[in-house]
Amino acid sequence: QVQLVESGGGLVQAGGSLRLSCAASGRTFSRFTMAWFRRAPGKEREFAAIISASTITTYYADSVKGRFTIFRDNTKNTVYLYMNSLKPEDTAVYYCAAGRDLNTRSNDFDYWGQGTKVTVSS
Repeated sequence: QVQLVESGGGLVQAGGSLRLSCAASGRTFSRFTMAWFRRAPGKEREFAAIISASTITTYYADSVKGRFTIFRDNTKNTVYLYMNSLKPEDTAVYYCAAGRDLNTRSNDFDYWGQGTKVTVSS
């Protein structure tokens, strides 16, 4: 069992930056693939970024590539999402998720946090 708690969301102007954190409970954090998904108002949840358990592999959605960076610290049981050059279309609730495989489909993830809201003003 893994419990995930996100933090770091808030209101930021376009072009600004935010760092999201996701703290995980349990001693098996380092075995999980971790990902960030997001759900914009009126839209379905979509994949944003993923990092392998080993931290070697990362992958990003085209919409965030070059602007977002996913990073994990297995000694702190925490995964981060550094978001730069934010755009109004990045406004969404951001969720972290833990899974077993390096997939980008939300159905492949077993554990989810409650989400943290990011609002980017124009």
